[in-house]
Amino acid sequence: MSRYDETFDVIVCGGGTSGVAAAISSARAGAKTLLIERLGTLGGQMNVSGPPGFAYVRIINCFNEREVGGILYETYVRLYKAGHALPHLRYRYRAKSGAAFAYVDPEWWCLLIFKMMEEAGVTLLLDSLVVGVTKEGNTVNGVIVENADGRNTIKGKIVIDCTGEAYVAMQAGAETVCVSREEVQPHTLAFTADGVDWDRLLDYVRRNPEEFTPNHVMNPHTGTSPEEYYELLRNVTDIKELGELMGFIELRDMALANGDWHPYSGVGFFIIPREGGHVQAHFQHSTHCGNALPTSAWDLTKANIECRKQLEIAWRFFKKYVPGFENAYITRMCTELRLREGPRIVGDYVLTRQDVLEARKFPDAIGKSSFPAGGYHVASTDTLAVNEDEGSLALPKGSYDIPYRCLVPVKIDNLLAAGKCVSTDRAAYLRYLQQTMVTGQAAGVASAICAQDGITPRELENDVSKLQSILIEQGAIIFDTVERENIESWL
Repeated sequence: MSRYDETFDVIVCGGGTSGVAAAISSARAGAKTLLIERLGTLGGQMNVSGPPGFAYVRIINCFNEREVGGILYETYVRLYKAGHALPHLRYRYRAKSGAAFAYVDPEWWCLLIFKMMEEAGVTLLLDSLVVGVTKEGNTVNGVIVENADGRNTIKGKIVIDCTGEAYVAMQAGAETVCVSREEVQPHTLAFTADGVDWDRLLDYVRRNPEEFTPNHVMNPHTGTSPEEYYELLRNVTDIKELGELMGFIELRDMALANGDWHPYSGVGFFIIPREGGHVQAHFQHSTHCGNALPTSAWDLTKANIECRKQLEIAWRFFKKYVPGFENAYITRMCTELRLREGPRIVGDYVLTRQDVLEARKFPDAIGKSSFPAGGYHVASTDTLAVNEDEGSLALPKGSYDIPYRCLVPVKIDNLLAAGKCVSTDRAAYLRYLQQTMVTGQAAGVASAICAQDGITPRELENDVSKLQSILIEQGAIIFDTVERENIESWL
């Protein structure tokens, strides 16, 4: 019998950060699970279009409480123990912000994910594109794939859209929303470099702290101040204390005046750990292409071309203007665009900016987050902006819940969404790695329950206690955050 003739309990479409979490959690919950990915690798924003500096940021909130567990945290702990991750960066100015980082080596992260797939018993179908779904009325019962075998149909009891841009949900006829081409956040082509003289760079940082923006560590709920940040920069001794640098304001303006910087993004980078304590510089904000919808292949083509032009300009700037980069060299250019914004499903609940701001709790919670709402990337040297119609950035006082109903599209049955395309308003967009893995894990467990119990994802809304119980068994944090003093006490 052809494997295309098999019926799976759960079919996960997309092998990015939400998809891998969904597939592993579904299989661990006892479901016969298939994951379909258009590339020959897994990882998405973590190691294909990233690796993002924001990989494991905000695992703790501004009150020093850990809010994320489950598969996401398991990957961090396993990499940390194997020597492929840095300790969670919790220096004084970060401890109050909630923007503490836990950097991991993205290549070893990818290898770990493949190992976890095998451990869980997930069936993989790589180099395959989902081009449609099969339905009976409004009920999804399979997907259509195209690959080296041609076009084939695969049946499944529950389908999860983990494509990031709601491609499968739209193929199923689900209602989605998306901003216009003129409003959509710009997309990025990231790259990584080595050969940086960190001592020379840090000497410049210590002498010019006002050159760097403190916005990412400011939190009105904990009393942080720019002066505190600048004082810490004057005394930094290791780049790992910072994790990232954003600003270089005087150098940027000088370069702009000389025609040596493009006007579409600010200047900065994150770090990536490598074996033996080595770190590299990773650039995920140095290229920005706006006015490109991820639902248009022509727009994506334009963005790929434009971002490569900007990448070359950005690298020439760092080599010419930034102390410590004189002998640096690029080691990797990502092959996929980092897509910051696209369609979102309209679900049975729409998470809102106000939900985030008020750190709201929900009875059908499947995880938590403390990311702010209302900040958007823009194709200018400001890099980030706040929508004037919404007012200031919505920084939650603690952690807010993500309700299960955000994963369930209205009107369409036996389909769940996870990752960037879950149901939120624009301000509350859940696009970061930990948010995508939290919703992915929940979608995987929910799908396994529905397939085994013969109910629809919408019917599961009537009683989510079993879903929450299994998620907790899998290590997820749902009801109470966890207070800890250091990384070792979390291991």
